Amino acid sequence: MHPRILRSPASTAALALLLALAPWGAAAAVDPPPSWRLPVSGARVLVPFEAPAHDYGPGHRGIDIGPVDDVVAAPADGVVAFAGTVVDRGVVSIDHGGGWVTSVEPVTPTVAPGDVVRAGDPIGRISEGGHAGPGSLHVGVRHDGEYVNPLALMGRVPRAVLLPCC
Repeated sequence: MHPRILRSPASTAALALLLALAPWGAAAAVDPPPSWRLPVSGARVLVPFEAPAHDYGPGHRGIDIGPVDDVVAAPADGVVAFAGTVVDRGVVSIDHGGGWVTSVEPVTPTVAPGDVVRAGDPIGRISEGGHAGPGSLHVGVRHDGEYVNPLALMGRVPRAVLLPCC
């Protein structure tokens, strides 16, 4: 196009109207989180979620919970996406639909990929390996591939506290 055409008030107004009415300008629908609970009843958070500053930065992309005596349960309804060994530890990942995926480790899986599970169904037994300490379980949650604080799915995210700046 000719540069003067793009700079005219009429073309600028028309372009603004087209952008405002374009479907990509509409707010995207947000997938609701699953009805979620800790995969071990009575456990407490031992190591909290720590979001990294960027995709490859340091952080803790989940929570470590304990004590875990034996059985690990599905935190929400879903389909087992993975049940096996990753490096030195057993892992179970559950697809809850809507882009929500939960992974727990270290576990010895008692389920297989494709199994349908309900919240509270046994999915494995506590094991060893990974960074979680003995008797504790690492729980990670992703939404559309991005890690989120698992406690947010239970309304248990700690309240923000503003600190003095100077």
